[in-house]
Amino acid sequence: MRKKLQQTIKPLLKTFLALSLVLALALGHADGALAARSGGRIGGGSFRAPSSRTYTPRTYAPPGGGGYYPGGGFGGGFGFPFIVPFWGIGGGFGGIFTILIFLAIANFLLQTFRRVSSGETPEADYSSNSPVSVTRLQVGLLAQARELQNELNHIAETADTNTPEGRAEILQEASLALLRHPEYFVYAGGGTQQASLNSAEGQFNRLSLAERSKFSEETLSNVNNQLKAALAKDALPPAGELDNPTRLFTEGPGEYIIVTLLAATLGKFEIPTAINSADDLRQALRQIGSIPSEKLLAIEVLWTPQAENDTLTSDDVLANYPDLRLV
Repeated sequence: MRKKLQQTIKPLLKTFLALSLVLALALGHADGALAARSGGRIGGGSFRAPSSRTYTPRTYAPPGGGGYYPGGGFGGGFGFPFIVPFWGIGGGFGGIFTILIFLAIANFLLQTFRRVSSGETPEADYSSNSPVSVTRLQVGLLAQARELQNELNHIAETADTNTPEGRAEILQEASLALLRHPEYFVYAGGGTQQASLNSAEGQFNRLSLAERSKFSEETLSNVNNQLKAALAKDALPPAGELDNPTRLFTEGPGEYIIVTLLAATLGKFEIPTAINSADDLRQALRQIGSIPSEKLLAIEVLWTPQAENDTLTSDDVLANYPDLRLV
C-alpha cells in the first residue's frame, strides 16, 4: 500500500517542482522587465520674456549741404528746402514746425520701408503676464515599431537644442517619425493648459518630471546640447534568448512604446482634449509639429523604452499611463 502511494505521489511531486521552477523563472524575469524602463529625452528652451526690439530714428542731413538760417528758414543747396515753397513756408516758427513734422513722417516711412524690404519685423512686447500654452501629446504604439526608436535616437544624437529653429525642427521631426507609423497606433492622450509667462515654466517642469519619473533611468538624452548616453542596466537579453516556455510571462500580453511631446508656446495654442481615433491623433501631431520657432519657448520629447532590448508591457502602460485612450 505504501509502495503504491509513493509511486503515485512521486510523479506529482516532480510535476509540482517543475511548475514551481517555471513560475520562479517567469516571475524573476517579469520583475526584470518591469524594472527595465529605460527612457530617452530631448529638450531645451527658455522661459525668459523676449526683449522688445526698438528702432532709433536716424536723422539725415539734406543733400547739398543746406542748413537753417535764422532769418530765412532752410536754405542753400538742393534737397528738402527745395520743396519749402510748395508748402507756402516763408520762414518763421510755423514753417520750421511744419518741416519738422514732415521730416519725422518721412523718416518713419523710410524706416518702415527698409524693415519690410529686409524681411525684418519688430518683436512683440511680452511681459510676465503674457499668455503661454503648455501642451502635452502622448502616443502609445506597438513595439513592432522598433524603427521609430532608431529615428528618435538619431534625432537625439544630431539635434541642436540650443536655438529656437533647432527646437522647432526637433518637434517637427519627432511628429513626422510618429506620423510615418500609423499602423502601430494603439493609445493616445494629451491636452493643453494655459498659464502666464511667469508660471508656465513651473507647469512645464511638472509635466516633464511626471514623465521622467516613469523611467528607471535615462539611457539617452540631449538637453541644451548636452548629449549623454548610458547602457540600460536592467535591459532584457536579446529576443533569441527568450524563446523558452517562460517567454509569455516575461513579455506579458503585449509590448509597447510610449512617446511624449511637450511644448510651451507663446500665445493661444490648443490640441483636442479628446483624441478618440487615429485621424484625431494625426491631426494633433500635425498641429504640434507645425508650431513656428518664434512661438516656441521650450520643448521636450520623451520616449520609453529607449534601450533596444527593453520592454514595456500592458501592465506597465495601465499602471503608468492610465489616462491614455485606445484609438
